[in-house]
Amino acid sequence: MKNKELQEQRMKGYFLQATKDMLKSEGLKSVNVRAIADRAGYSYATLYNYFKDINDLVFLCVHDFYAECLQHVKDHAKKNEKGTKRLKASIRAYADFFVQYPGIFGLFFMENLGSFSDKKNVAGLIASSLDAVCEEEWNYCISKGVFKADDVELIKSQIRHCTLGLLMLYLNQRTSYPYSEFIHQLNTLVNGIMGEVGMTSIDTRATVHAGDTEIHNSLISIKIGNNAK
Repeated sequence: MKNKELQEQRMKGYFLQATKDMLKSEGLKSVNVRAIADRAGYSYATLYNYFKDINDLVFLCVHDFYAECLQHVKDHAKKNEKGTKRLKASIRAYADFFVQYPGIFGLFFMENLGSFSDKKNVAGLIASSLDAVCEEEWNYCISKGVFKADDVELIKSQIRHCTLGLLMLYLNQRTSYPYSEFIHQLNTLVNGIMGEVGMTSIDTRATVHAGDTEIHNSLISIKIGNNAK
């Protein structure tokens, strides 16, 4: 690689890392050209030598964050036995990643993607992220007859919506319970959707402080709330 190419790659890396740091700690609202340039240690005019606009930087960050999430899930789930144990550990690790980096959750699931030139592909990558990080374990469970292939898409959809809903409530401080309770609720719902409510290996205290709610679908019927039995 030529010196000029190395220099360009290095400069892009400075701006990209500065943007990622800001998104992780403060969210998209903190990101602007001058702030990125200041954090990277260069003038804002220099940024335009390497990127078309700020959306180019954010677009690259989305892909990098997706890769980080995937690696986080692999690292935290691999110690579990393959099958439903590793699948559930993967779902918990996915949720934990966004609890650790709420700015990334906001970027992925709460910001308008209208300004991205490749909006459709970005939206697809984000929407399928939980399914993708768990794909290997879903396929393994199907191969072992744990789940029927015809049922898996519905199960995935239910788990995806429950996981993102709980994350949105927790990260936006719409609930008063601690992280341990958040994880407990996630475990309870995932077990229920997988048809395993009442498993002795999972603490099944049903306490949600957001009021009584009853969830019904073809695979699960759980009453959640302060008066849940």
